[in-house]
Amino acid sequence: MKLAVLFGGSSFEHEISIVSAITMQKIFKKTELINIFVSEKREFYLIDKKDMKSKYFSSSDYKKAKKLQLQKDGFVVGGMFGDKKVEFDTLLNLIHGRDGEDGKVASLMEFYGVPYISPRLEACALSYNKLFTKLFADSIGVKTIPYELLHKGDSRDIKTPLPVIVKPSRLGSSIGVSMVKEESELDYALDVAFEFDDLVLVEPFMSGIKEYNQAGCYTDKWELSIIEEPHKEEFLDFEKKYMDFSRDGKVGAADIDNIAAQKIQDSFKRVYGNIFKGSIIRCDFFEQNGDIYLNEINPIPGSMANYLFEDFEDMVVRLSKDLNFEQNIKIDYAYIHSIQSAKGKA
Repeated sequence: MKLAVLFGGSSFEHEISIVSAITMQKIFKKTELINIFVSEKREFYLIDKKDMKSKYFSSSDYKKAKKLQLQKDGFVVGGMFGDKKVEFDTLLNLIHGRDGEDGKVASLMEFYGVPYISPRLEACALSYNKLFTKLFADSIGVKTIPYELLHKGDSRDIKTPLPVIVKPSRLGSSIGVSMVKEESELDYALDVAFEFDDLVLVEPFMSGIKEYNQAGCYTDKWELSIIEEPHKEEFLDFEKKYMDFSRDGKVGAADIDNIAAQKIQDSFKRVYGNIFKGSIIRCDFFEQNGDIYLNEINPIPGSMANYLFEDFEDMVVRLSKDLNFEQNIKIDYAYIHSIQSAKGKA
């Protein structure tokens, strides 16, 4: 199998996507990877495996690579004697944040008929915006943390008692997230969050909770990862979370009782449903006094959460054979022909 890995993008998480893509080179042993980089200007480049190093991108050496064009059924390299198609079986969308998780890549792949592993457009809309995630979860009976919503320019008087967590609504990797313990810290935390988004969520800081991560997908069956309990202090900030994006070794399963584990898996399945078919996602949950809360959906998790699975590579291959495609609509112009015929008779 040939798997194209699409990474980079015009996103605050551009560099994290590069780290994830480099990690994939170590993960796939039997699968040939075709690396396609998306620059901040949204130009496509075909990257040789030997050049999959962070310095190659930070130094802009990638501009020496072959530029690609996206056309019907895939990518091509232009040349003097015509276009040459870049051959692969399936594309793995590994662009974190904007472009990759907001639906742009999904729309492009659907439009050009490229088979791809990634959330589809509706799933992107629900998971990219944390507000929409909460509304979606509520509609399917999955609990979430209470919240306040602030728009840029609104009053900054919040009703939620301190301490609180302040987070941009449309950003991942804990970028722009702050914990506020004192009133004097609130303005600065909001300034930081509003640098990245004009919509900000304020949530109560929940003490005495446990956090668990559950990843998985649906092929012809449920394929769920182990449940992980991430090691953290008060909350998982960007620096700690950044390390997840380069993980390629397996982690141990959480020490969790069967009842809580079953609740987490049931909640994950409800979230995934049919909406996320064709993708590998990770959901982060909180547990407090036996109650399970969805914290967030990671539609394209760091390094695809490979470290939570026993047979990640084989699972990707299985998923690639059971993707969710748009309905093929046949256009026969029967309606227009009927109008033309009616006019002719008149």
